[in-house]
Amino acid sequence: MNNIKVHILNCGEVGVDPAVPFRDVSKNPIAYTGIGRSKKLRIWLPVTAYLIEHPNGKILIDTGWHSDVRTNPIKHLSPLLYMASKPKLLEEEAVNEQLKKLNIQTKDLDYVFVTHMDCDHSSGLGLVKDANKIMISEEEMKAINKGNVRYAKRFWNGVNVESFKMDKLEYGPFNRGYDVFGDGTILLLDAKGHTEGNIVVMVKNNNKFILLTGDCGYAKDSWENLRMPGPLVNKDDMITSLKWVKNMAHKKECVGVFATHDPDVKEKIVIL
Repeated sequence: MNNIKVHILNCGEVGVDPAVPFRDVSKNPIAYTGIGRSKKLRIWLPVTAYLIEHPNGKILIDTGWHSDVRTNPIKHLSPLLYMASKPKLLEEEAVNEQLKKLNIQTKDLDYVFVTHMDCDHSSGLGLVKDANKIMISEEEMKAINKGNVRYAKRFWNGVNVESFKMDKLEYGPFNRGYDVFGDGTILLLDAKGHTEGNIVVMVKNNNKFILLTGDCGYAKDSWENLRMPGPLVNKDDMITSLKWVKNMAHKKECVGVFATHDPDVKEKIVIL
């Protein structure tokens, strides 16, 4: 099969409490929200999205920040979300601007898959609303319709977001996922724990693979030492997901595990 090209796109930064990536830094169970925490503690983490150029189409994974955060971040996010997640987005870092640099218009995208619907992954949905298909897992769709404060429905107002159903698969922490093209090259795998419908994307070709973890791990330290993030819905599921990522990361066929907020992940192109 022809090569698959994965572009790692820098789509700004997010300022958070250190308990967001690693809940073990504080005994306070809600430290990650920023409530009652010093601003001096805040750390800045990258926000990445991924463009997959596949022989069968162009796929975007996650959308980063909307360009509106440059001028009025509190209005775009809400005071509550802004307290927990401070956006930073330079010129030409919004996802549509990054795609334009690659001579790709958003209408050229065959799929946009959002790993989960937290603000730093879904804020930019309005920038890619003319993509052919925009999808999240069925489980994540149910979660966003429950009215949880972590989800801001205005990010996808006027955007046609559909859901995909996960079936039994050979891969994944729970052996469930969605095979995008039916050929095993792009697998969206159930990796719940951080949210109810979080997915890890496995890109597999020519006996090699990479993992795009979304927020199933914020850095290598997450899966190597099973360090859970602050925001999560189920600790047991989170540990199961991290253990699977750790196991896969050590396989000889693995050429990279890329977490959305890992400071060690830089813009580059991975070819499989």
